[in-house]
Amino acid sequence: MPLLCHNSLVLSTDQISAARRQIKRVQIITIVWMSIEAALSLWAAWTARSPALAAFGGDSAIELMSAVVVLWRFRSHASEAAERRASRVAGGLLIALAAFVAFVSAMSLLGRSGPQTSYLGMAVLVFAAILMPWLAREKRRLSALTGSAALRADAAESALCAYFSVIALIGLALHAICHIAWADPVAALVITPLILFEAREALRGKPCGCC
Repeated sequence: MPLLCHNSLVLSTDQISAARRQIKRVQIITIVWMSIEAALSLWAAWTARSPALAAFGGDSAIELMSAVVVLWRFRSHASEAAERRASRVAGGLLIALAAFVAFVSAMSLLGRSGPQTSYLGMAVLVFAAILMPWLAREKRRLSALTGSAALRADAAESALCAYFSVIALIGLALHAICHIAWADPVAALVITPLILFEAREALRGKPCGCC
C-alpha cells in the first residue's frame, strides 16, 4: 500500500523502496554513533561527576533505543498499528529523558556536588554537535516523505541531541574556564521544556511539524 506524505502526495513503489533504504541507512548510522556516544559520555560523566554529561549520556542511550525501534518499524514492513506503537514508544522515551535530566540536575544543584573538567566529554559533545544536525535533517525529510510519526519523533531526538551537545558544552566550558559550578546542571535543565514539547508531538502521532 503506498505511503502518503503530509501533503497527500502518493509515492510510487520505487520511491517507497528508495525511502526505506535511506531510512535504514540513516538509522544504522545513528545506532552505531549513539552506541559510541552513550558509552563515552556516560563514562566521562561517571569519572567527572558531571550532571550535564550524565544527562547527555542518558539522551544518547534513549536515542539509541528510539533508533532501534524505528529501524525495526521499517525493516519489518510493519502495519500502521505498528507505526503508532513505535511513535508512542518514541514519545515515551522522550518523557523518560526529560524526567532523567530533571532528576540528575536537581540532585546536583541540591547536593552542590563539584563536577570535574572532562576533556573526553567535551570532545564527544563537539563531534555530536557536528553530526547530529545532519541526521536530524535527513530524518525530518524522510519523515515528511513517508508520513512516519515515529521517524519524526526520532528526528526530534537527533535535533535535541545536537542542541543538548551545544548547551552541555557551554556548561562544561563555563565550569572549566570560569569555575561556575552550577553552570553544568543548569545547562542540563535548559533543554527540558523542548524535550516535553517533542514528546507531546510524538504521542499525538504527527509526522511533520506543519500538520
